[in-house]
Amino acid sequence: MSTRQPNSKYCFICGMENPVGLHLHFEETAPGEVTADCVVAEKYQGYPGIVHGGIVAAMLDEISGRALMGDGLHPRFMYTARLNIRYRKHVPVGELLHLVGKVKKDRGRSATAYAAISDKDGNVLAEGESLLVDVPADVYRDVDLEEFGWKVYTEEESA
Repeated sequence: MSTRQPNSKYCFICGMENPVGLHLHFEETAPGEVTADCVVAEKYQGYPGIVHGGIVAAMLDEISGRALMGDGLHPRFMYTARLNIRYRKHVPVGELLHLVGKVKKDRGRSATAYAAISDKDGNVLAEGESLLVDVPADVYRDVDLEEFGWKVYTEEESA
């Protein structure tokens, strides 16, 4: 059984109110494992028909961090300290992509995670490993998560 993680208002990857964002939804499929499915529009291409490498990197960055986020009710926010990416094949625009993020090691204030983007046939197109560091609690202690738009959006709100 999977649990949908919250989205925000303006994050480029998950922000539901970001007019140029990707609007991805993330599902926690197991402890320390998150997935998302998406079709990237042509406006995010680099070369014709191919998703820009920076967009690929942003998707890998987001899904790796979300693997450590937990249930979303008491989110664990983390900074990416390092992201190593291996671009295996071109990532196509306009086709179904499957993203997965998995916790590799959790060391308390820092962690490592694996992320991958695959095509509909399961071929890994890009993958990465990230080093993540906890955002200090005082940085977001006074942040109103509701104002931030941090919630699980319904299908109607996502449209």
